[in-house]
Amino acid sequence: MTTLRIFGTADDSIVDGPGIRFAVFSQGCSKTCPRCHNPEAQPFEGGREVALEELERLIAGNPLLAGITLTGGEPFEQPKPLLELAQWAKSRGLNVWAYSGYLFEELRDAVPSPEASELLQLVDVLVDGPFLEGQASHELKWRGSANQRLIDVQASLAAGTVTELG
Repeated sequence: MTTLRIFGTADDSIVDGPGIRFAVFSQGCSKTCPRCHNPEAQPFEGGREVALEELERLIAGNPLLAGITLTGGEPFEQPKPLLELAQWAKSRGLNVWAYSGYLFEELRDAVPSPEASELLQLVDVLVDGPFLEGQASHELKWRGSANQRLIDVQASLAAGTVTELG
């Protein structure tokens, strides 16, 4: 049984991407950005272990979902179970968004791990980069600070360069 350490979930989020989304807040982040949106999700020993089957059951129970959002903490620091969850979601026609303090280029090039790069391959949209307090704005759609990019991952992988959403 595959498990994931999570800070929590939001079963009907409308702020973590388009449409109604199931957001998974992974537990643990080495980035420790000042003024982090979820500072309680930073310690790796926090949160709780959950079976992927439990998350899948919760997601499958809502036929109104447009997709899932992987956020945190830092989802790319727990790539193996989230890769399985993303595969499951894609097989059911759901899109996958992810928020990461890592840049697209780092994830593509296997930082922090080869598994993180594999997970990236399944993501539709990546909001990348650390939250920077000096660039924070409530006017930004789906981002906390102006340095963060909304990346069309599949188009970026095909083009070999970052393609941002308009």
